Formats: sequence, structure tokens, C-alpha cells
Amino acid sequence: MPSWYPKGYFVQNTYFDFFNYAGLQRSVLLYTTPTTYIDDITVTTSVEQDSGLVNYQISVKGSNLFKLEVRLLDAENKVVANGTGTQGQLKVPGVSLWWPYLMHERPAYLYSLEVQLTAQTSLGPVSDFYTLPVGIRTVAVTKSQFLINGKPFYFHGVNKHEDADIRGKGFDWPLLVKDFNLLRWLGANAFRTSHYPYAEEVMQMCDRYGIVVIDECPGVGLALPQFFNNVSLHHHMQVMEEVVRRDKNHPAVVMWSVANEPASHLESAGYYLKMVIAHTKSLDPSRPVTFVSNSNYAADKGAPYVDVICLNSYYSWYHDYGHLELIQLQLATQFENWYKKYQKPIIQSEYGAETIAGFHQDPPLMFTEEYQKSLLEQYHLGLDQKRRKYVVGELIWNFADFMTEQSPTRVLGNKKGIFTRQRQPKSAAFLLRERYWKIANETRYPHSVAKSQCLENSLFT
Repeated sequence: MPSWYPKGYFVQNTYFDFFNYAGLQRSVLLYTTPTTYIDDITVTTSVEQDSGLVNYQISVKGSNLFKLEVRLLDAENKVVANGTGTQGQLKVPGVSLWWPYLMHERPAYLYSLEVQLTAQTSLGPVSDFYTLPVGIRTVAVTKSQFLINGKPFYFHGVNKHEDADIRGKGFDWPLLVKDFNLLRWLGANAFRTSHYPYAEEVMQMCDRYGIVVIDECPGVGLALPQFFNNVSLHHHMQVMEEVVRRDKNHPAVVMWSVANEPASHLESAGYYLKMVIAHTKSLDPSRPVTFVSNSNYAADKGAPYVDVICLNSYYSWYHDYGHLELIQLQLATQFENWYKKYQKPIIQSEYGAETIAGFHQDPPLMFTEEYQKSLLEQYHLGLDQKRRKYVVGELIWNFADFMTEQSPTRVLGNKKGIFTRQRQPKSAAFLLRERYWKIANETRYPHSVAKSQCLENSLFT
């Protein structure tokens, strides 16, 4: 019998459901520094009565003979605090806090931390200067709440991908601005960087627009026992170091995610996740840490180590096909089992249904817009039963359709988006918009009803 494949033929198999493309997907910038330069800045913030506290640490490379001057400026470019040296604390009386979109009438307030370095070298004096946007805010977790600035925060948002039909995963400013306007139209206040850190420009936009981020590393596809070995563990820790070093100063980042859907029921995964989570906490004690699970609550070996439980479930999609009547019962059972065992706040980090735009059927059938809407409605009824107790968020899968590898279950990619790959709305987008604005207005800031800010707070002003 002749072979099915030519000699030497092989295919690289991946264990994730998105198309990774290839090549340089983001800008590459080359820059020079003085011989003595500012290498890194770390900022953490806290609040003391009506004052904000900004703690800074500055790393300088190239010489030990230097002087550092630090200034904090408000949004009107007025100096509100001064400091010197490589570390210190700046106190800001009457502080304007960084608040998420729709949680305050002036969200995403940013100060500017200016660092001026002067140094003496054998070639004479040199100087360096860096400006870092700073949002003053606090994050805390109780056994049933996620708190930003001491107030309960509910994640109503999306999962995304860096994906579009023209540039693939290549960075595209017009697409990014379009996506943020859609997020604000939707009333979304958060997203997860599924399943890798996004471009730095995305994080900067989140800081400016008040969109809260669960920052996820590329720990996706950890599906087999052999993946949980010491070589992988060492590399995973190194990756977390890189992610934290890059994104630690973004006020929009409120939680780290170390993995998506690992095989966390395995004994080896328990130790592995424990070590990665502990390492991440040591790198940044100021933020909670999670991973996203699709394991059984009783078997999950990593859940004891997270601060927030994040759950992916696809009731009436990947099983019990078409039986929308089961969703509320299955969702309630899921939440109750997880909360009873772990006593931690829960985020429904993925849910959804594949939908071909323009497919319609009554009664709702799978792959139609009516089925996606009906499935979401059933999930929302279940979420409403628990979100005033210990469920602290819901993130739809997905913001927009995206490309995947070819398979019999993917019709030109994953079609679970509430927008098409070209960012046109399906029926579910309007359903979700109505829900998110309703939730926002239930907990709105005291002075006025939350309103869309799609045309305000421009990136370029």
C-alpha cells in the first residue's frame, strides 16, 4: 500500500484555536541611549485618605555617578509632587484616581512621571529623560468581590484576538481605533488579552480609555502531560518576567493570567501552576493572579493557588447541542460547585456560540444569529442570579470572528464573534450592548447616567 505522505513530510501541530501567522507582526524600533541612561522604572500606587501615593524605583545603567530628579505632573501639566534619587514616594493631595470606563464621570485620569538623569562621564556630562504615564489606583480581591479603588468592580467585556482579514495579526492603528470605539459603543469595560500579550499600543490605549485588562501570557495549548516539565516551567517563568517587566506600569492591567485552559486536572500541572503563580506574585505583589480553567471543579489542581477563578464553559454548544433550556441549570451548578469548594470570586471568562452572519432560523438552530442571541440570553439569566453574590465578571467569546487552522469544525475560522471579522455587528452585539449599558447604569457614578464616550478622550489630544 503506497504511503499517504511523501518521505520527510511533516506538519507542525498546535494545540490552540487561532491562526498564528508568521513574520514580524509589530513595529521594530531601533534606538540609541546615552552611555549612562534610565534603564527601567517601576511604579506602584496606593491611596491614603484623599491623597495618592506613588512609589517609584528607577534603574540606571552605565555609571554609578549620576543624579535623578523626579516630577509628577497632572493632566494640566502642573507639577504636583517632586522627588530625587533612585527610589522614593510621591504624595499627591486631592488626588484624581484612575477609574475604569463607565465607573466614574472622569475615567482614566493619568498623571505624567518625568525622570531627568544627569551624569558625569570621562567624556563629559550626559543626560537622559523619560516620561511615564501614571494612573493612581488600587486593586484588591475579597472572597466575593473584585475591588478597584475600594469599590466593587464587575467585568462586563470581551475576549479578543489580534486578528483581521487584511493584515492578519499585523498591528494596524486604524483597526485598533475602530475596535476601541466598538468597545465603548458596546459598553464594555474590560477584556482579556487572549491568549498572548497584545501590542504595547493596545495597553497604552487601555490606559487612556479606561478599559480594564486581564493580561494573559502565551500559556495556551498546555494540553498534554509532557508539557508540564522543568524545561517548560523555567521558560514559563521567564515569559512571566518579560510580561510583567513590560506591562507592570499600566494602570489598566489589574490581573495577570498565566495560562488558558491548561490540563489542570493533572497532578504535574498542580505543581507547575503553583510555581508559575508564586513566581508571578513575587514579581508583582500588587496584582491578583489567575489562570483560565475548563477543568472539573473537583479535579482542578491549580485553582487553590489563584486569587480569582476564571471559567470557560460552552453549555448547549460543545455538548447538549441545541438544548438551550439546560443552560441556566448547568451554569448555576457550575458556579455553586466552584464557589463552595474555593470561596473565591468567579469570572465567566468565556461563553458563546458559533454564528454565521446572515443565517436565520426560527426556532433558533445552531450557527444562526437567533441561536447565538438565545444562548447569550440564557447565560445572562444565570449570571444575574450570581453576579450580586460572588460572580464578578463576564467576558464574551469573542469580540470578533477570527482565523484558525482549517478543520471540519471551522468555517473560514472561528465564528463566535459578536462582530464579523470586518467588524460588522451580528444581532448579538445589540443584545450585549443593551445588557452592558444596563449593568453600567446600575452602578453608575452618582452625578449622571453613564453615556457612550466614543468621540471623547481622543488618543490624539
